Amino acid sequence: MFGAMDLSNDIEPVTALKRGAADLIARATDRHSPIVITQNGRPTAVLQDVDSYQRQQRALHLLKLIAQGEQDHRTGRMHDQATVDDLVNDRLAERRGAS
Repeated sequence: MFGAMDLSNDIEPVTALKRGAADLIARATDRHSPIVITQNGRPTAVLQDVDSYQRQQRALHLLKLIAQGEQDHRTGRMHDQATVDDLVNDRLAERRGAS
């Protein structure tokens, strides 16, 4: 599942995009696989279905959160559960008082 992606069958020149955009979009959507668009023989863009793009963005966001948590742990920027509970309760009390 997490192996290298083989895009060799999903490479199309920009002329194919110009001539058959709807077909390429349908192919990307059906396969849930990106299509690399080339110009002058070099990769220049990627056509991807929205669902796959959104999943990819969520995964990247989670990876960023994990990296931030690891950095916080390395630098000692963390709290025990009791301290977190106190902070949350204090903030909730502040908001209740502001209402």
